[in-house]
Amino acid sequence: MTGTLYIVATPIGNLEDMTFRAVRILQEVDLIAAEDTRHSRKLLSHFGITTTLTSYYDHNQSLKGERILATLRDGKQVALISDAGTPCISDPGYQLVRDALVEGIKVAPIPGACAAITALSVAGLPTDSFTFAGFPPNKEGKRRSFLAGLLNAHGTLVLYEAPHRLTETLTDIADILGDRQVVVTRELTKLYEECLRGTAREVREQAREGRERGEMVILIAPADENTQALEGPSPEEQLRAALLKGHTVKETAALVAAATGLPRRELYAQALLLRTNL
Repeated sequence: MTGTLYIVATPIGNLEDMTFRAVRILQEVDLIAAEDTRHSRKLLSHFGITTTLTSYYDHNQSLKGERILATLRDGKQVALISDAGTPCISDPGYQLVRDALVEGIKVAPIPGACAAITALSVAGLPTDSFTFAGFPPNKEGKRRSFLAGLLNAHGTLVLYEAPHRLTETLTDIADILGDRQVVVTRELTKLYEECLRGTAREVREQAREGRERGEMVILIAPADENTQALEGPSPEEQLRAALLKGHTVKETAALVAAATGLPRRELYAQALLLRTNL
């Protein structure tokens, strides 16, 4: 009989948020797979957990994933943890889960902290519907295209962002998504926990006061009907409309780039793809 793969949530800051069940599972399993073993050893040491530890992250997931699956095939129990919060949310853990499920290996969740849900709970924005979109792309052009693709998303938008890119991302949010209310949380559950609130431009100015430390969650209010009406069609809809009017791909990309501020090269590639499907 194969073992069980436990997906164990760990604290996002305050160690008191570790659950009793999570501690017990980490003590009982045969192996713990961690995103960063140096970081995780501090957590395990705090709770007196001496289980064997191995690394599992983006650049070794193929090799280590197979070794972890082999351990599970031998009937041993394995726990997967990330640096903080719930594994498989914006990290490579989902691939290990997928491969385990394909082999009929049981996967069991051990719930706990998650930065996205924690931020939503204190943001004061609608929570009946939300879209989690993870980390925006690093490069400005791709990031702006990414945000444009979220124009018509339903509910509150939830993003993760690194501190050093916060002001640039807030600038793009203001340009692409308009004057929506934005909440930026940092250092949740830690000593310097803080929520910055306002429009994207207002929050950007607050962030420039030197508070851009710690991992960030950005929450963006849903567009109301009036805002949606002002936003008009999405970039894809604009591209399709221009092509249907008989414009060339080059002309189409230039027109939509002028209207949206998005990179012409990326719009050209998208228009080329759309033209083949018209």
